[in-house]
Amino acid sequence: MLRKIRILLASIFFIGITLLFLDFSGSVQPWLGWMAKLQFLPSVMAINIISVAVVLLLTLAVGRIYCSVICPLGVMQDVFAWIGKLPLFRKNKKSKMANKYSYSKPKTWLRLTALGAMVAMIVAGFNAGFMLLAPYSAYGRIVSSALQPIYIGVNNLLATWAEQNDSYAFYQVEQHNNPAILCIVAGVSALVLLVLAFRNGRTYCNTICPVGTVLGYVSKFSWYKIRVDESKCIKCGLCAKNCKAACIDVKKGEPVKIDYTRCVDCGNCELACAKSAISLCRANAPEPVSAEAEKTEGDMSRRSFIGVVGLAAAASINAQEKTTDGGFAAIEDKQIPTRKTPLTPPGSLSAKNLQNKCTSCQLCISNCPNGVLRPNTSLGNLLQPVMEYEKGYCRPECTRCSDVCPAGAIRPITVEEKTAIQIGHAVWVKKNCIPLTDGKTCGNCASKCPTGAIQMVPIDKSYKINEEGKWVDAEGKPVNEREILRIPVVNTEVCIGCGACENLCPARPFSAIYVEGHEVHREV
Repeated sequence: MLRKIRILLASIFFIGITLLFLDFSGSVQPWLGWMAKLQFLPSVMAINIISVAVVLLLTLAVGRIYCSVICPLGVMQDVFAWIGKLPLFRKNKKSKMANKYSYSKPKTWLRLTALGAMVAMIVAGFNAGFMLLAPYSAYGRIVSSALQPIYIGVNNLLATWAEQNDSYAFYQVEQHNNPAILCIVAGVSALVLLVLAFRNGRTYCNTICPVGTVLGYVSKFSWYKIRVDESKCIKCGLCAKNCKAACIDVKKGEPVKIDYTRCVDCGNCELACAKSAISLCRANAPEPVSAEAEKTEGDMSRRSFIGVVGLAAAASINAQEKTTDGGFAAIEDKQIPTRKTPLTPPGSLSAKNLQNKCTSCQLCISNCPNGVLRPNTSLGNLLQPVMEYEKGYCRPECTRCSDVCPAGAIRPITVEEKTAIQIGHAVWVKKNCIPLTDGKTCGNCASKCPTGAIQMVPIDKSYKINEEGKWVDAEGKPVNEREILRIPVVNTEVCIGCGACENLCPARPFSAIYVEGHEVHREV
């Protein structure tokens, strides 16, 4: 029963978190966003005390159930391990037994080294290193690079079909956030996990994963643990052969030993035991366990398991609904300008804060409805979000990235707060401006600026407005206002750096106006 409950809950979390990374419409986030906020490492980075406390209490209650249910990378390894146990991959294909594991001694030195390296890289702000060890982020990169293109491709096929049938049920979406470096990093991670899980189950969780190490040592003190009734055990070794955590040591003439720092409460051992000698019991329960007590303990453990997991869900399901923006700016392709300072999303506070807290999970990038956020390809900020405006601009009414970020790299902000955050300022490029290059009137940047930070002034300074409010030349003769060639002037104190001017500028291939980022965001 415990194993069935675990698989059911793990499937719900796995599918839910996967949908969060695939969702580009914003419809999933209000319902399932709490699942991302419950991930342990992002919660630590965000100093989300409630989520961290829920995970630690859950671990103290029933052990490392977080790794088997809530962590999507752990569940993905279980899927890989299940594939490895199929008859096609067994050495003895005629055998009905699906086991393929055996006890291995704990690699304590490797686990502590990986944990120490993670802590050191977090303190040093070395994103390119610690993001490779972050389990939730690794899963996000795998989904974003492998599954999202397929998901968007299917959506676009349906959108084409819907358009032909005069339906608006689907709309075209452009894939723009899948650079080669993301595919390489995610592909290598997936391959390593596949090989390790395919052959040895939870090897990554119990030798490399820093989150697994921390929760493993916490689980040593858990209230309920997998225990073996020595009065029933016949030392057949089936539990060890089915333990994907390789943490059960069975020796003839000796009590069965379980390394609780590596046990992930998968329930495989309990299912495999033909003598019903294994169950989830109170850590201080007396031995041996009688048949009647065993039934009572089993019922209590099931209720405890369901109750604690329910508590975790209830404590984290308070994600607030946020307004989202499903709009897209349909414009022609243009080239990305070279910025001295990259643009970081509103709510990230500064480039340094983003670098120190972001785990490069790609959730904000996957959820950006305007095509603005991209994975950074520079080493210092590898795969962290960076803003570009050739496909769209950061609409003032959209706060999606701040809504979904679980690590505190982009803090939650309201629409009102966003309109007052200056992430950069517009810069005019004289040599690209259409009134000067083509001799034609424009003013697109000024008319589209949501803050009124851009004003158009005549190139010929002799033009002015008379007392009647009409344009006249130097001699005072009336002039047709539409024929006056004007160029933009930017008020940098009002500009918030949204990129509407850069994105909607008709100049090609480079805009005549672009946004230069600020290292530290300001309020206007």
